[in-house]
Amino acid sequence: MENVLLIALSRQMALRREMDVIANNVANVTTNGFKRRSAESREFQMPVASGDTFRRGADRRVSFVVDRGTPLDLSTGTLERTGNPLDIALPGDTWLVVQTPQGERYTRNGAMMVNAQGQLVTSDGHPVVGEQGAVTFSSDETNLAITGDGTVSSSNGSRGRLRIVRFQNPQALQNAGANLFASTQPAQVATDARVQSGFIERSNVRPVVEISRMIEVTRQYQSIASLISRTDETRRTAIQRLGEPI
Repeated sequence: MENVLLIALSRQMALRREMDVIANNVANVTTNGFKRRSAESREFQMPVASGDTFRRGADRRVSFVVDRGTPLDLSTGTLERTGNPLDIALPGDTWLVVQTPQGERYTRNGAMMVNAQGQLVTSDGHPVVGEQGAVTFSSDETNLAITGDGTVSSSNGSRGRLRIVRFQNPQALQNAGANLFASTQPAQVATDARVQSGFIERSNVRPVVEISRMIEVTRQYQSIASLISRTDETRRTAIQRLGEPI
């Protein structure tokens, strides 16, 4: 009977983790360049608590549910034309490098502007890193533009080229908050990357799919909670009857 409770609890923990992931996806439906995550779980068979070790009869192995991870969905979101010459949509496997107080981070948010200090920044305010460092403009420069190879130009000519990178294993990227990612593996400069100026990539979250999955997870959680309640009631009843005088 204890196995029933422990197995059910392991499933509830996995469902709770999945609900957290879904809620984060839904919260970022309108976040530029956001990449959704999914929750995966797997079966874990208890290696010692099994009736197979007993001589009389055979019992089933006890299987628990284990969180396997939350892989990134790297599919490209819908491209939206903005008409802003500083907005770019990146190829599907590349990332824009930005500077933060914690060091370099990576994002798919291609919505950019020039801040009061003349720096090219994302819509979240993070300075964009070029191949030669920060991309800056003077107050009198006009006709700002970004070409397909990531070169930033103005009325004063070329201002540098965006540093666009890719990773050998994008699944190793770790969320760093504010729609940013960190990585322990080296980034490779994507010299062949071709960006689309005047477009931004929207979130790849599909709200209808996420809400449907949220409802399904909620129902599964409630069903397991009901199972735990009935099992607990059965145990209490058994204890009461066994304690009654004969």
